[in-house]
Amino acid sequence: MSADVIALIDRLAKTRSLTLEEWTAAVSGFSPAAAEYAAQIALSERRKVYGNDVYIRGLIEISNICKNDCLYCGIRHSNRKCERYRLQKAEILACCKEGYALGFRTFVLQGGEDPYYTDDVLCDIISEIKATFSDCAVTLGMGERSFESYKRLFDAGADRYLLRHETADEAHYRKLHPADMSFKARMECLDFLRDIGYQVGCGMMVGSPYQTEKHLARDLKFIETFSPDMCGIGPFIPHADTPFRDFPAGSAALTCYLLSLIRIQKPNILLPSTTALGTVDPNGREKGLLAGANVVMPNLSPAGVRGKYLLYDNKICTGDEAAECVRCMARRVENVGFQIVQNRGDIKNTKEQN
Repeated sequence: MSADVIALIDRLAKTRSLTLEEWTAAVSGFSPAAAEYAAQIALSERRKVYGNDVYIRGLIEISNICKNDCLYCGIRHSNRKCERYRLQKAEILACCKEGYALGFRTFVLQGGEDPYYTDDVLCDIISEIKATFSDCAVTLGMGERSFESYKRLFDAGADRYLLRHETADEAHYRKLHPADMSFKARMECLDFLRDIGYQVGCGMMVGSPYQTEKHLARDLKFIETFSPDMCGIGPFIPHADTPFRDFPAGSAALTCYLLSLIRIQKPNILLPSTTALGTVDPNGREKGLLAGANVVMPNLSPAGVRGKYLLYDNKICTGDEAAECVRCMARRVENVGFQIVQNRGDIKNTKEQN
């Protein structure tokens, strides 16, 4: 391992900041030894804030209908092979009821940009969830909307919003998305969410087509400056029915290294160990936790639709019942020395930024 990489990781732990050039050097300096060194520091930082606690979120994939045509995504609008579905309010509430009984205190409503889910429809669902499960948080992952729309959803009771920035480089963004989608609009939406008062999550794919080390460095610098409450990163995985079908999957090892760097940069961040990480590596979710992640998201979607929400190929856990997902996840978490806790799992506001 290069002494320069050690020095960069140590500097990050001390200052919580690197220049873009230094971030580039940190990414290009990736090696198993560097990843192990970063993970040791990341775990120490994580334990100062969260101990050995791992927060669980109940993921409900409410629709695979999407008006967008992102080139990497299996539920893109032009994929005619995708078997579409949409959950109604009663089905979503049934998922929440089951999840609540299993110990979930955060529900994540995620879906494509489905025009059916107007502000009125979503506000009705959110307010019903909050009225029925008053000690729970609601997280949304419903893509780009207007400031007014985000504000209405927030006022209805939504606590958090996940909107991956996908890449912090505009030219790279254009290579991943159709012409009618805008890098500026994506970044503007993240600012809207922050201004309204959400706990905000961003994130990117690792190893996405045409991605360079400098692109990843820009992502890390953006995460540093935007300072999200949550950050979801996972390896790119190709889907057979997209233009990127022949591109290789991203690296689980590099993803874990970046998780460690993000944890070191912001010790109190909520950092998921994602399903995509578990898809490219059978032990990927455990490795993510050991790299500094502290959130897992078992699937609460009805078993009959899980196999239809395929953003990428070979997604794991599409056939499991919710209860078995939770039991399996608890075992995996405990096997690497952590414990699942049953609470909302909000970000801890800490001055532990030494």
